[in-house]
Amino acid sequence: MLEFDTLIIGSGLAGLTLALKLAEHQKIGIITKKSLLDGASSWAQGGIAAVLSNQDSIATHMRDTVIAGAGLCDETATRYVVEHGKTSIDWLIKQGVPFTKDTTTNSGYHLTREGGHSERRIVHAADHTGQAVQETLARRVLQHANITVLEKYISVDLITGKKLGLNDNRCHGVYALNGLSDEVITIAAQNTILATGGAGKVYMYTTNPDTATGDGIAMAWRAGCRVANMEFIQFHPTCLYHPHAKSFLISEAVRGEGGILKLPDGTRFMPSHDPRAELAPRDVVARAIDFEMKKRGLDCVYLDISHQSVEFLQEHFPTIYARCLSLGINISKEPIPVVPAAHYTCGGVMADLRARTDIENLYAVGETAYSGLHGANRLASNSLLECLVFADAAAQDILGKPPQKMRVLPAWDESRVTDADEQIVIAHNWAELRHFMWDYVGIVRTDKRLERAQHRIQLLQDEIQEYYANFHISSDLLELRNLVSNAELIVRSALTRKESRGLHYSKDHPETLAQSSPTILIPDT
Repeated sequence: MLEFDTLIIGSGLAGLTLALKLAEHQKIGIITKKSLLDGASSWAQGGIAAVLSNQDSIATHMRDTVIAGAGLCDETATRYVVEHGKTSIDWLIKQGVPFTKDTTTNSGYHLTREGGHSERRIVHAADHTGQAVQETLARRVLQHANITVLEKYISVDLITGKKLGLNDNRCHGVYALNGLSDEVITIAAQNTILATGGAGKVYMYTTNPDTATGDGIAMAWRAGCRVANMEFIQFHPTCLYHPHAKSFLISEAVRGEGGILKLPDGTRFMPSHDPRAELAPRDVVARAIDFEMKKRGLDCVYLDISHQSVEFLQEHFPTIYARCLSLGINISKEPIPVVPAAHYTCGGVMADLRARTDIENLYAVGETAYSGLHGANRLASNSLLECLVFADAAAQDILGKPPQKMRVLPAWDESRVTDADEQIVIAHNWAELRHFMWDYVGIVRTDKRLERAQHRIQLLQDEIQEYYANFHISSDLLELRNLVSNAELIVRSALTRKESRGLHYSKDHPETLAQSSPTILIPDT
């Protein structure tokens, strides 16, 4: 049995930030499914929203967040995050993150603007902010003597007092599968952090990495935690449409710097959908693109930034410029083919302002959590900010608690299972799930489509549970099990909401109600 003061499941920005803030005082373990830098945080292009300019204000950033969130943002949580923006950026700068500088601004850094923002407030490192931040923090994590990184480990389930037959509501650690040896190990911890990201891989088309299978959300739900707002899945409007460009995102900042969305004949269409045109929030732009594609039978639409100079594009969007050029698309001369794709899970495990969940000693941070910040739609570049602020809040809470004695936990029992005879079942179920979630639970929904999805999810759950109970587990099986759980939560939440709001648009309930509240699901256990 491995033991840590704090165990962090996931190695994105929230997880690495928390590890570094605790490591001077505790023994920290990080488990990650692939390598340390394989999470969604590394893929973030645009940047981090924070009030850094004299022209900006806390009130304005809050207002933009609440407007994008379509009336469902928690005001206290939103204020807490926005007020801690500058402190979070200052901490990253102190760690050595190479943000793009601009000596002509009062902040000293180049600030860009994205959809839904009324001011320039996105601090960035060219167009690869996530990569720059993650690489900087990862170097510090790997150099720290108090941090142990376990790569190629996937969590199986949380070990709770209830699971152990104890009369407590605590998390005592986790069972984790070593992907290299196929051995399940027991990890005990005084504090366990879910920082596993979102569930984008539940959809056929997504900007997310392969690791985004909603593991933390599913584990917390099975353990007895409430989840909220799972119907609000953000579809990024502009994912590169090319057979060899798997999951490549065209940053919101391209539209922020003047990119125009066009039909194949060159006609601009966004002004007819929203007065904010290309700078409308993501849900509006994604629905507009979806509408135009379905109306005209298009495979994609086009994002044109060719009016900008080559020098401008190479300076501000070097990654996008180079990637498109490698695929034969010169963005300085021709528009970029784009389609919407599942991008961000706005709901998740309910957590308070200290990132605490319903189970004692279990925390949720980042995209895994529902903090109340995003409401019915996430404002661009608020996600990395949320990771930083709540990682700091969790660290403060953990360091303020007295040490606890760790229990000796039972080993994983696989005495009653055998080797699976047909692994193809997992691959078939995975493909089926992602297909019908895209078809029935996508950008535009109906009750009938949702009910069809719900029926198929139940059949898949029964099949997967039987497989899980009788055969040795594998990473693919665990991810499929978690994805199906997330699919169930998304559909249940969507069926509960009898209106259209933010990212949830229903043809059967197109109106937006005058009063609304978060969708909260409570486990039966």
